[in-house]
Amino acid sequence: MARVHSSTTMAETVTWYCSLFLVIMLVLSCCESSSTENEGILKRVQTNVVDYNKACDEIYVVREGETLHTIGDKCGDPYIVEENPHIHDPDDVFPGLVIKITPFKNR
Repeated sequence: MARVHSSTTMAETVTWYCSLFLVIMLVLSCCESSSTENEGILKRVQTNVVDYNKACDEIYVVREGETLHTIGDKCGDPYIVEENPHIHDPDDVFPGLVIKITPFKNR
């Protein structure tokens, strides 16, 4: 039988520990990137949350993803279509559209 030197055994042990360390680092880096993605998704959701206590200006510019219904709820104006004769189709609302807002409590 061949006799294994202690330096060879030590080199194999160090190699195994380095390999184990690299695998652990790889797994941790994958977990970290997914948690970063989750934080990004959470931030996007939080920015889209409607602040019902915030009063809207009289002139309102529609943002992406908004509908007349969500704007009416947010600004307290259920009669947006009646006050904006330039809106011919309530379903045809697009980002950048300028509308007049008159909150219900001001009537």
